[in-house]
Amino acid sequence: MSTPFPFTAVVGQEDLRLALLLNAVSPAVGGVLVRGEKGTAKSTAVRALSVLLPEVAVVPGCRFSCDPAAPDPSCPDGPHEAGNGGMRPSRMVELPVGASEDRLVGALDIERALAEGVKAFEPGLLADAHRGILYVDEVNLLHDHLVDLLLDAAAMGASYVEREGVSVRHASKFLLVGTMNPEEGELRPQLLDRFGLTVEVAASREPDQRVEVVRRRLAYDDDPAGFAARWADEERAVRQRIVAARELLPSVRLGDGALRQIAATCAAFEVDGMRADIVMARTATALAAWAGRTDVLAEDVRQAALLALPHRRRRNPFDAPGLDEDKLDETLEEFSGEGDEDPDPDGPGGGGGQPPSGTQDDGPQADGDSGAQPEAGDGGEPQVSGAGAGEQPAARASEPFRTKVLSVPGLGDGAAGRRSRARTEHGRTTGARRPRGALTKLHLAATVQAAAPHQRARGRTGRGLVVRRDDLRQATREGREGNLVLFVVDASGSMAARQRMSAVKGAVLSLLLDAYQRRDKVGLVTFRGSAAEVALPPTSSVDAAAARLETLPTGGRTPLAAGLLRAHEVLRVERLRDPARRALVVVVTDGRATGGPEPVALAGRAARLFAADGVASVVVDCESGPVRLGLAGQLAGELDGTAVTLDELRADSIAGLVKDVQRRAA
Repeated sequence: MSTPFPFTAVVGQEDLRLALLLNAVSPAVGGVLVRGEKGTAKSTAVRALSVLLPEVAVVPGCRFSCDPAAPDPSCPDGPHEAGNGGMRPSRMVELPVGASEDRLVGALDIERALAEGVKAFEPGLLADAHRGILYVDEVNLLHDHLVDLLLDAAAMGASYVEREGVSVRHASKFLLVGTMNPEEGELRPQLLDRFGLTVEVAASREPDQRVEVVRRRLAYDDDPAGFAARWADEERAVRQRIVAARELLPSVRLGDGALRQIAATCAAFEVDGMRADIVMARTATALAAWAGRTDVLAEDVRQAALLALPHRRRRNPFDAPGLDEDKLDETLEEFSGEGDEDPDPDGPGGGGGQPPSGTQDDGPQADGDSGAQPEAGDGGEPQVSGAGAGEQPAARASEPFRTKVLSVPGLGDGAAGRRSRARTEHGRTTGARRPRGALTKLHLAATVQAAAPHQRARGRTGRGLVVRRDDLRQATREGREGNLVLFVVDASGSMAARQRMSAVKGAVLSLLLDAYQRRDKVGLVTFRGSAAEVALPPTSSVDAAAARLETLPTGGRTPLAAGLLRAHEVLRVERLRDPARRALVVVVTDGRATGGPEPVALAGRAARLFAADGVASVVVDCESGPVRLGLAGQLAGELDGTAVTLDELRADSIAGLVKDVQRRAA
C-alpha cells in the first residue's frame, strides 16, 4: 500500500482542511464538495484525511461493516448477535466516474436467484464505504444513473438492489466527499444540496508559498515513507484532537441565540428548504467541539455559513457561487444578543475556525498549473480586448426564457442525458437480446420463454425452473441521451445593434440553460470581420459558454462560410474523440454573407457539408425590420435543417419545430 501525503503537510488551503476536519469530528455534517482549478491539492487532501480517522469496530467476517454494538438486522451476512467485534482502520472508497451500476451497488447472481431462490450477492462500493468515506473525483462528470443511486443511498442510509422481484438491502452510511473543476460543468442541484459543506480552492500567487509547495512535493516523491515520518508527530496530534472533539461533541450547547442567528441567516440568503439550517447547526456545533468549547459562538455561526451556504443559493448554473460577507455580518449583528449569552470568545479553546497548528501560514498544495484567469472585470460592462475596426462593446444578454426541446432525429447510443432518443441502460423496455458480457437487466419473460422448451430434456422434477446461461436474455431499453450542441453565432456588423444583439444573446443563453438541464456538451463558434474562432471547445461547462457569450463583441463583415467551416472542423475532431455522441448545430444569424469572392455561394457549399454528413441543424433567424430577405431560411435549406425566428424560439411558440426537424431529416 502506498504512503499517502500527510494531511498536516498540505500547504495552506485552510478552508479545505477545516471542512474535512469538521466532517471527521461530526460525520452528520454531511460531507464536502471541493471546487477549484486543477493542481490545487483537492485529491491529495481528501486521501490524506482517511489516515486521520479513528478506527471503527466491526463484526468479524461481515462484508458490510456492521457495528457489533448495533448490528444491522437486515444485513445479507446476518443475523449477527450483539457483542464484541474487531477493529479496523476507517476506509476511503473511491468511486470512478466510469463505474457501472453493479460496481456501485453490488451484483446479484440472477441465474442462481431464478433457479435456486438464493440471494447470492456480491457487495459493491456502497457497502465498502459504509461507516467510512466515499470519495468521487470529478463528481460533476458522474453519469446520471449513478447520481440517482448516490442520492437514494445518502437520503436513506441504505442501498437497495432489486432484480426481478429479488431484493437485497444493506446499510450504507458514508461521508460523501467530491472534488470538481467547475470548468468541466456543474452538478445537478439535487446532488449539490446533498453535500453539507463546500469550499473553493485556488493556487496561491505568492512566490514563497509556491516554493514551499514544490519543495514538499519533491521531498515526498523522493521518499514517501521518510517524508511521512517527519510529519508523524503533527499527524498524531491532529488525530488525537479529532478523537477529543468527538468525545466533547455531545456536550456542546447550541443556544437559542445561535439558533436564531442560523435561521435568520438562511432566511436572509433565501436558501431552499431546511437542510441548510440543519447543516449550519451541526457545523457550528462541530466548530465549537474542534475548538475545545462547549458553547457555540457567533464566530462559529459565521464560519458555518461561509461553508454551508454558498452552493445552496444558486438559482441557475450561470450564477457564481459565493456569499455576500457584508450582508452576512449585518444579519448576524442584527440577531446578536438574542437568547443565550455568549461566553468569552478569548477564553480557553477559542478559534474554532483554525486549521491544524503548524500549517496556517503555508500556501496551497499544487500539482500543476493554476488554471485560467477570469475574462471579465468585476461589475459594469464586460471588458473587451483586442478591439478592431468597427468593433462595438459587448451587449448584455436579455432575460433567458424557457425553450422547447430541439432534438436530434433517429435513435442514438450516446451518453445518458435528456435530449434525444437513444438505446440506454435505463428507460422503457423495448425488447430482449442475448447478453454481451455480464447480465445487468434481465428480461424475465424472454428468459422464461427461452428456457421453457428445454425443461423436460433437462430433467426438471421440482417447481423451480431449470435455467442455463444460454437462456438468459438482456432487456433492451430506450431512454434519452445528451448531445453536443454546437452554437455558431454571427457577431458581425449586421448583428451589432445593441437591442438586437441583446435579444440574440438572451436566446442563446436560454438554449444554454436548456442544454444544462438536458446534460449536453456545448461548444461555441463565433464569426466576424474576416475569420471565425472557436470561442469555447466542446465542454460540459455551460456556464463557461455563458461567460464567453457575455463578453462577445460585434462588428465587421460577415464571414458566414468561415464560421460554418470552422464548426464542421470542430465536429470532425469531436467525432473522433466521442463517436457515440451525436451533434445538433444551432446557427444564430440573419443569413447575410459578406467579404471575399462569392461569399453567398461559398456559404452554401459549406452548409451542404453538414447536410451530407447528416448533422441535425437549426437556424435561428435574427433578421429584423419590415423588409426581410429570407436569407436564414435559404441557409436552413442548404443545411437540410429548420429555420426559426427569435420569437418562435420560445416554448409556447414552436410546438411544431421538433416535428419539422424530424420531417426534414427523414
